[in-house]
Amino acid sequence: MPEYCDIYDIDRNKTGRLHERGKPDMKEGDCLLVVFVWITNSDDEFLISKRVEGIWRGGMWQTTGGIAIAGDNSLSAALRETKEELGITLAQENGRLVKKYSEGANLFDVWLFHQEVDISDVVLQPEETCAVMWASREKIEQLSDEGNFISGEPPQTRR
Repeated sequence: MPEYCDIYDIDRNKTGRLHERGKPDMKEGDCLLVVFVWITNSDDEFLISKRVEGIWRGGMWQTTGGIAIAGDNSLSAALRETKEELGITLAQENGRLVKKYSEGANLFDVWLFHQEVDISDVVLQPEETCAVMWASREKIEQLSDEGNFISGEPPQTRR
């Protein structure tokens, strides 16, 4: 079954048109909303997951995230992607939008959630993720320096 995304203009306004994922029918100036979700615990560690081999950037570590589907707003996309990829239900009151930027045809929103998560409660999406760990800022920087981490450095964690 096809998956559709709302198309936005560069000013983050929905155009009223939809894009079928995987099809090259985007027009000049059309944008899609993409979310990144950083989850941190009381030890100032970040929950990261490893992508399965054989997919885009397979074998690399990442934060949770993805493209907002039709009807999503930024927060609902962040909550949905986390549930899909990790089986975790985030409490929306634990999160805040910490950064917005655009790059090419993508509008990016970066969310930071402060929430304790027991690794044993994580349910990986086998088509996308194969491992999960709590990582310090230093560990993420090391993975990034080695070319094994997607999505830049973690945001500041102070509330």
